[in-house]
Amino acid sequence: MRTNIEIDEKLMNEILQKTSIKTKKEVVDTALREFLRKIKLQELADLRGKIKWEGNLEEMRSI
Repeated sequence: MRTNIEIDEKLMNEILQKTSIKTKKEVVDTALREFLRKIKLQELADLRGKIKWEGNLEEMRSI
């Protein structure tokens, strides 16, 4: 999707200097993917204690 957005130039340049990322497009894409990854990890963490696991660890370990 093509869109026009204003991005903090200092922030963009710092990211480009501190990473191996070569393009502004790649910086934005990476940032969006990392942000989504963080959200998904939080959703997973929020499930802690809410799901009952049934199984036999000893049996699983012997496979």
